[in-house]
Amino acid sequence: MSVWGKVSGAAAGLFVGGPVGAVVGAVVGHFFLDQESDPGVTFTIALVALAGKMARADGVATDHEFEVFREAFGVPPAEERNVHRIFNLARQDIAGFEYYAGQIARLFVGNPAMLEDVLDGLFEIAKADGVLHPGEAAFLEKVAEIFGFAPNEFRRIRASHFAPELTDPYVILGVSYVADDDELKQTYRKLVRENHPDSLMARGVPAEFIKLANDKLAAINNAYEKIRAERGLP
Repeated sequence: MSVWGKVSGAAAGLFVGGPVGAVVGAVVGHFFLDQESDPGVTFTIALVALAGKMARADGVATDHEFEVFREAFGVPPAEERNVHRIFNLARQDIAGFEYYAGQIARLFVGNPAMLEDVLDGLFEIAKADGVLHPGEAAFLEKVAEIFGFAPNEFRRIRASHFAPELTDPYVILGVSYVADDDELKQTYRKLVRENHPDSLMARGVPAEFIKLANDKLAAINNAYEKIRAERGLP
């Protein structure tokens, strides 16, 4: 059974009414308890819940955000209904998003690469209308803070998705303009290791999310090539 089938099955069994937070929390909590057996499902359900919350962050929640989510992450038609229900319940307001972010941060403590995967997914949803709205930017920045990312790290992650930082290779790699060549190379190699599709699979990220990893890895490689050419590095 695919990761989406597991999410959909749990959603169908856990939607029994009650407050929105409790319903979504029941689904998310179910997978937190089961994280050792299938961390990919944990990652997926957490992303659905947070993406739904962020869909409200710009003040207007439409079905377009879910369509982008469905297309970007390959939700199969057979599972779409129950995944959509989780998304819709979460997006009724942004209240409590810090709680979900905190749960994810605790779940992946000591694993910043996985936390960055979650942020990458959220940025993809924010790109649904091609604009990073102030409310979305504040939401993402707060989630990044809860995840333990420093401001410069958040700028690096954001730069992989949105201009104008997308044109600044130093911001994309998260290094200062005065970083020496050794620091530059070490940072680049670390980012490649963390964002390589094989590394994501080893962390339990579902296969459906690998396209996102490939796009981000391309941005990292392009940024390094620009700096390497500027500095005349071999």
